[in-house]
Amino acid sequence: MTQPTGLRRPRLLDAFCCIGGAARGYQQAGFHVTGIDLRPMPDYCGDVFIQGDAVEYIRAHGAEYDFIHASPPCQGEGAPTKGSNAARNALLGRDHPRLIAPTRTALDGTGRPYVMENVAGSEVRKDLRLCGEQFGLAVLMHRYFELGGWSTPRPAHPAHRGRVRGWRHGAYYDGPYIAAYGKGGGKGSVQEIQQAKGIDWSADHFNLREALPPAYTRWIADAFLASMTEVAA
Repeated sequence: MTQPTGLRRPRLLDAFCCIGGAARGYQQAGFHVTGIDLRPMPDYCGDVFIQGDAVEYIRAHGAEYDFIHASPPCQGEGAPTKGSNAARNALLGRDHPRLIAPTRTALDGTGRPYVMENVAGSEVRKDLRLCGEQFGLAVLMHRYFELGGWSTPRPAHPAHRGRVRGWRHGAYYDGPYIAAYGKGGGKGSVQEIQQAKGIDWSADHFNLREALPPAYTRWIADAFLASMTEVAA
């Protein structure tokens, strides 16, 4: 969305922002984006970066923004952290925080519309599912989105065109998608992940793996702005 001259850009808070894969999509839609993350993020592409506790910042300042995007860490969510995997992680000292519930409480307390994103098997409400195939990307990366204070129709999930490329159980599979997670076994290189996700401002392999493709949040931003236009009308 191009903002007419003289009008304020809508302000978005990008909580748990990482390098700003989400931020770039919102910027493309016309938002001014402030990111917050517990870790320093020298590669962050948003307009403002704050290092600090995202949940506490949402509680204290979330109401100052027009829209909030939150991506709580996924390491404590999903199938790899449940059942026998949970016991194994405990033995290995892998204690990942579970931040979806406190983040939701903080978001609801702001009175602002929001979206919260996470992986399959997490506790986010599955209002939306986005996939790289919807945007012609060379990465699948299914992500689920909980919408607070607004709604939009769910997009259709397209059929996948083949496999994710790489080694699995001693066999190599070729396909149109790269594995944008982990290392080795044919998984994506920095350059491959950059190209597949549409991220060209960071070469940090770990953060590239974690980051959302900007195409996802550009879609969400456009859907949110359209929903607000309909409400105003």
